[in-house]
Amino acid sequence: MEIYGMAVVSVCYLVGMYAGTILARFLGLTGDVGGVGFGMLLLILVTTSRYWEEKIPAKTKRGVELVSALYIPIVVAMVARSDVVAALKGGWIALVTGAAATFLGLLMVPVLAGKAKIQEGRSAAHTRA
Repeated sequence: MEIYGMAVVSVCYLVGMYAGTILARFLGLTGDVGGVGFGMLLLILVTTSRYWEEKIPAKTKRGVELVSALYIPIVVAMVARSDVVAALKGGWIALVTGAAATFLGLLMVPVLAGKAKIQEGRSAAHTRA
């Protein structure tokens, strides 16, 4: 069911937040260091595993896709806003490195889009055989 997909996303988020809190304590900081990012990485690892592809029902997969379609853009927007505010307070170094990272990310779009086309071609060839 779709609700199980939401549960998978929630568990990944909670585990990520816990890992971020543990990392912050290890570094001697208060709060959370990268918890949402850890949760997203865990979600990616879970949903790309062989077990996920073979054993999880299609309705559960659709639930994860639904929540991901809503959740990921909101989190990215929140993080981007806080990063811009921190960069403006941090000075020129933060602004320059942020601009460089953005520029390099934009340069990677055609590379990743080409890789996706290659993988689509391979999967189409496998379905014909």
